[in-house]
Amino acid sequence: MPANQPQSPAVKLLGLKVLRDLRRKVAPLYFGYTFCPDICPLTLTNVDLVLKALGDEAQDVRVLFVTVDPNRDTPRVLKDFVAALGTKVIGLRGDPDEFAALAKRYRVAYSVKPATRDRPYEVNHSSAIYVFDKTGKIRLLLSSLMTENPDIDGTAADLERLVDEADKNGSGS
Repeated sequence: MPANQPQSPAVKLLGLKVLRDLRRKVAPLYFGYTFCPDICPLTLTNVDLVLKALGDEAQDVRVLFVTVDPNRDTPRVLKDFVAALGTKVIGLRGDPDEFAALAKRYRVAYSVKPATRDRPYEVNHSSAIYVFDKTGKIRLLLSSLMTENPDIDGTAADLERLVDEADKNGSGS
């Protein structure tokens, strides 16, 4: 994307201090890719169900979707993808060094293997969701949302506690 063009509010580069920008919001962070045929759509559908279960409390939550496949997840593709997910999802991508540093920081396993004559394009990644509280600290690691029978109500209750916790301590919105 040329430097003189404004960036879509739904797609940001990892170089921005995203977590600092989201202080006073609970922020689930998920690593995936837009062309994912199964786990990512299931996980993000379940995240949407959690947000719906939160009701008005969902106003204090922003979901961060970081692509592990920036070669195919161009800013335009990522923008369209997160737009379909709703206003509470922010798509993130970065250059290979930025992404590698972020993946290392959170111990995210991933691999991208370009297609060959003998093998199709292949992407693999870990599927846990890291949840940051309103002060930017990691408080939860969610793994159940990639299943067909997730604990939507339990996860919503966990996020609601994080939303309410900061509000009670005077550090909320």
